[in-house]
Amino acid sequence: MFYSSSAAWQQASEKRVLLFGMSGLGKTYLSNMLRDAGGWFHYSVDYRIGTRYMGEYIADNFKREAMRVPLLRELLLSDSVMIASNITFENLAPLSTYLGKPGNPDKGGLPIDEYRARQEQHRVSEIAALMDTPHFVNRAKDLYGYDNFICDSGGSICEVVDPNDPNDPVLSTLSKNLLMVWIEGTEDHTEELIRRFDRAPKPMYYQPAFLNAAWDDYLAQTGATPEQVNPDAFVRWTYARALAHRQPRYADMAKNWGIKISADDVARVKSPEDFESLLAQTLEAHGK
Repeated sequence: MFYSSSAAWQQASEKRVLLFGMSGLGKTYLSNMLRDAGGWFHYSVDYRIGTRYMGEYIADNFKREAMRVPLLRELLLSDSVMIASNITFENLAPLSTYLGKPGNPDKGGLPIDEYRARQEQHRVSEIAALMDTPHFVNRAKDLYGYDNFICDSGGSICEVVDPNDPNDPVLSTLSKNLLMVWIEGTEDHTEELIRRFDRAPKPMYYQPAFLNAAWDDYLAQTGATPEQVNPDAFVRWTYARALAHRQPRYADMAKNWGIKISADDVARVKSPEDFESLLAQTLEAHGK
């Protein structure tokens, strides 16, 4: 681990942390709190994906839709208007909208082959954005003078790495530069995440083998053809399975590459001092 002990963490003049775990358990809450309090540089992997690596895909998708409208088509062809994504740390809707959901196009779904292609674009982009982390650690210090660095990783980080491979290139790179911290939820948290997702289903990234199995199972259980699938119904049906699939992968990441803290403890963190104390206590317990 990047910090070998609680004492090493507390005495470090530069504190570097990567948070991972399911969306909705506190990664972005902690990252925003540390950034807003000052002294911490906030690196959002999803923001980096949506701006640096998938920004052109997203903008082109907007333009493709605009070209169907005669007035906008004329303006675009004459370079009279500009269409761009306004993605922010707090609003990643352009990225999730582009990623989309598979199924009936009349209900906003994508053909499964196109959906798989966009999933692959996301996989490649997420790996690249994660591998950019050390660059931003150095950039934050050299350019802006930040000694402390918080990386807010996407919920799908566990899908693009092999936590049980000691030579995994992404995890090897990250663990040499930051303390890897899993925010672990309870069964109650999982149930609440499922309820929240059911109210507002959102696109997400799935490991290819997992997606293929889920898609085939859903078609078999419902008897629907790919063109008949309700996109929201599919992602709702898949979400609980995705949580169950990811949980052991997160656990192995924490076991082999870092430490874990509970989502309940995260909810009690109100300041950078609380956060630093929580990690100090966790590292102390981890070393026993």
